[in-house]
Amino acid sequence: MRIVKLVLLVLILLAIVLLAVANREMVTVQLLPEPLDQVLDVAVDVPLFVVSLVSILVGMILGYLLEWFREWKYRRRAAERAREAERLQREVERMKTQGKPDDEVLALVS
Repeated sequence: MRIVKLVLLVLILLAIVLLAVANREMVTVQLLPEPLDQVLDVAVDVPLFVVSLVSILVGMILGYLLEWFREWKYRRRAAERAREAERLQREVERMKTQGKPDDEVLALVS
């Protein structure tokens, strides 16, 4: 599985390098629409591959954040279950040391 991940990573990096080499021409990126462009002229000349890579990066970050927020309730529930399991384990250990030798429940747990 590790080799598959490594091969996939190399292919993705190769695709990114090919994208950068093939799209080196400069483009003008305007950050505001035409009517607002007269008020505040915000335009930047950058290579096309930079626009593509920044778009991919922003999409990945947004996707990661949305997924993280979507899974929040599951992580919280798992943490609650882990705390409850730890509390119950401590209680079982306490009952083993203080319990009666003829206690049937403790005999099953032991």
